[in-house]
Amino acid sequence: MVVEAARRSGSLITARMAGEQGREVFAVPGSPLDPRAEGTNGLLKQGATLVTEAADVISAIEPILGRGLPPMQDPIQEPAMDDLFAPAREPGDDERSRVISLLGPAPISIDDLVRLSNTTPAIVRVVLLELELAGRLERHGGGLVSLV
Repeated sequence: MVVEAARRSGSLITARMAGEQGREVFAVPGSPLDPRAEGTNGLLKQGATLVTEAADVISAIEPILGRGLPPMQDPIQEPAMDDLFAPAREPGDDERSRVISLLGPAPISIDDLVRLSNTTPAIVRVVLLELELAGRLERHGGGLVSLV
């Protein structure tokens, strides 16, 4: 799948080679005024599969897999009212130390903290709140945090 490619880019070379091998090539359309979209728009003119949502990819690969895929659930689900006011679970000492060990003077994203600590976003948020209340955490733009 090519999301963005200029008229002459390595992505287009890879897409051309994939097409020559009989592989499916997907492309996301871009503005005709944007030079970074010239390549993807050109791929679409040459027969690449148009992708505007995940369902486009799924419908293209279902026949290749030879079986149907389970229907996608709506990613936007409202939480139950009980879940909104349920208290967050207290992080264990090992979870707390894993999150804190990943922090330092260099900013790190909260998403990376969740992934690297191998714990839930709720636990990471609780640990960050504890550190912030203790005056040991600095928040930066873009969801980045660091130790003070």
